[in-house]
Amino acid sequence: MHSRLLKHFLAIYEARSLSAAAAAHRISQPALTKSLQSLELEFGVKLFERIPTGVQPTRYGEVLARRVRLMDIEYRHAIAEIDAMRGGKEGQLRIGAGPIWITRYLPPVVADYQRLRPEIRIYMESGVIDTLVPLLQRGEFDLVCASLDFPNQPDLVKEALVNIEHVVVAAQTHPLAGQGMVTAQDLAGYSWAALAKDQVGTGRILSYFAAYDCNPPQIAVETSSTPAMFDLLNLTDYLCHIPRALLPHAAKFNVVPLALSGTFWETPAGIIYRQSENRLPALTQFIRAMRESFEKGS
Repeated sequence: MHSRLLKHFLAIYEARSLSAAAAAHRISQPALTKSLQSLELEFGVKLFERIPTGVQPTRYGEVLARRVRLMDIEYRHAIAEIDAMRGGKEGQLRIGAGPIWITRYLPPVVADYQRLRPEIRIYMESGVIDTLVPLLQRGEFDLVCASLDFPNQPDLVKEALVNIEHVVVAAQTHPLAGQGMVTAQDLAGYSWAALAKDQVGTGRILSYFAAYDCNPPQIAVETSSTPAMFDLLNLTDYLCHIPRALLPHAAKFNVVPLALSGTFWETPAGIIYRQSENRLPALTQFIRAMRESFEKGS
């Protein structure tokens, strides 16, 4: 089976349109159509159905897309490993991480790791579950460090390293910051700031208020920057929730936890990586370093 056919198939799958895929990848539409027809003839099934807005994958197309992505990831890993073995390009690890990981847990592990493997370049990008996990599945990351509060995926390994408790915070000058115990009814009277695209975190806010028969609050602002969110709290009466382990960082912005009865949200967190029998040695070593860091009480 030719790699060109599979690349064309993925282009159509991701664009959901032959014309859009052709434009994005600078391929003629007839060439894409011919590649798709060749694959469908080889498999003996339809891979896409035409719809008014373009095409949508059939169940056979979904299966092929999942497997082809894994093949593409393994191919790129093979190139990287061969380059490393022959002393070519420097190795690289691409890590996606939630705010608490970027701020507290990852820096010491990365520093220790690079003392042992200075030739490995590490790229880190902050995000939330809803953005990081799809990028991991697409091969954009080698490893994700985040909450494990999402459904199991057959192509991913979830390895818990720590339990993370989330707390509700506000500026030191917030009316609720000077109170004693704060209730859900108290919190419901204020708007909230949240991390952008964090559907899991926003869902936890809504679940908390539903549990206390309160109307959900307004999510007034979403941002991808934790410092920007803390600055915003100091300029408004907004609330937000963060991992308790991030409180020392929040204190630098004059942001403090509110005293709630009970736990706002607690979830296991850790590392997420793709199922593979041929994992890059550099990644295997980094995963081991992450485990050892928490065994020592990171």
